[in-house]
Amino acid sequence: MTVERIMSKNPLYVKETDLMTHARQIMRDHFLRGVPVVNDSLKVSGILTDRDMLKMKSTKSNVTVEGYAQEVPMVTPEMEILKAARLMLDASQHRVPVVSGFDKQLVGILSDVDILAAIKPTKKSPLYIEEIMMTNVITCYPDDSVTMAWHQMLEHDYTGIPVLSHSNETVGMVTRRDIIKAGYARIGEVEGHGAKSGDSPKVEKVMSTPLYTLPPEASLKEAIDKILQYDIGRIAVASNKKLLGIVSRSALLSACLVGTGF
Repeated sequence: MTVERIMSKNPLYVKETDLMTHARQIMRDHFLRGVPVVNDSLKVSGILTDRDMLKMKSTKSNVTVEGYAQEVPMVTPEMEILKAARLMLDASQHRVPVVSGFDKQLVGILSDVDILAAIKPTKKSPLYIEEIMMTNVITCYPDDSVTMAWHQMLEHDYTGIPVLSHSNETVGMVTRRDIIKAGYARIGEVEGHGAKSGDSPKVEKVMSTPLYTLPPEASLKEAIDKILQYDIGRIAVASNKKLLGIVSRSALLSACLVGTGF
């Protein structure tokens, strides 16, 4: 199967010369996790992600997209989706622009969600999610500051952080998307565990609930189905409301490539 079969056509895009504030508004209004970046000739030059948005500092409101856009692998409509998946994983990208092979014009966008919806685990893939889950998980509490969560996402390149009660039971998830959607994407620098100035909102004000979970013996297909159903970036692995680990879309996609030659 080729990329053309599953890519989204006519995607929204921003130009290198657009202000980051404009790009952030587009991503917030349309609930986007990433948006292609083009130059004045409409040639694709990269992608702007929700993580790039979180890099904005409160003192920088006049910066343009060009300084934040990331280079991405060049994926074409004719490319096999498993090859595209490997390129995305190697580049640590969750979505990439799809470009025409000749002039690199934007023709679509491809996400790991698109690929997960189109493929299945192989006979050589791990059987259970406990085999691929990340166990060293950064967490936060509902009364922690959004600033702290923002800082942890940047430092560890996480798309979301599980929120636990003070009795260490799972209660929710705070994501980059939650922070941007709520308008807290430019809340200031962080020094240690506090903001430089002013009080930051609490995590409980922006977090998503409930925290979707699966038991460790759940299959890869169950995890993929749940991620697709709820449009989430990761699924928590828990037992009796106690967090055991996290399984991300990237981990699932990588597991589905086992034995394929990619």
